[in-house]
Amino acid sequence: MELKTVRIENPDNLNLILGQSHFVKTVEDIHEALVNAVPNIKFGVAFCEASGHTLVRASGTDPALVELAKQNAFALSAGHSFIVFLGAGFFPINVLRAIKNVPEVVNIFCATANPVEVILAETEQGRGILGVIDGAKSKGIEDEQGVQWRKDLLRKFGYKL
Repeated sequence: MELKTVRIENPDNLNLILGQSHFVKTVEDIHEALVNAVPNIKFGVAFCEASGHTLVRASGTDPALVELAKQNAFALSAGHSFIVFLGAGFFPINVLRAIKNVPEVVNIFCATANPVEVILAETEQGRGILGVIDGAKSKGIEDEQGVQWRKDLLRKFGYKL
């Protein structure tokens, strides 16, 4: 077994969701979940088949995001993994529940706009995701000023009153 890391290419620091599923209809079901969760959402989703043709399958509402998802999924080449890139102004908090409710979705590894490295194990059989590195190492513990900044940010975005 060999351990590898793959950096997710995300040149525009878009929000992404990386997960694991178990069936080829994942692409269609995640597509439907997203368009039903947020009107006019812009996204691309790609899924790595784990058997059969073992292709990267993709869909979405924005061709550039679909291409970005396909390139990253192929770089991972980890069976039954999927990656969703959300267009600017769309956020995981608004679609995670819909994706988690897709019957074949098994796990969500991360939902972030931070830099992401994926830790993979590769054997003769294939590749699997062991985990992710999401963003940077903690630099400290928030103080009262940090608490106020966080609360102001959440209110600025409309997530808290």
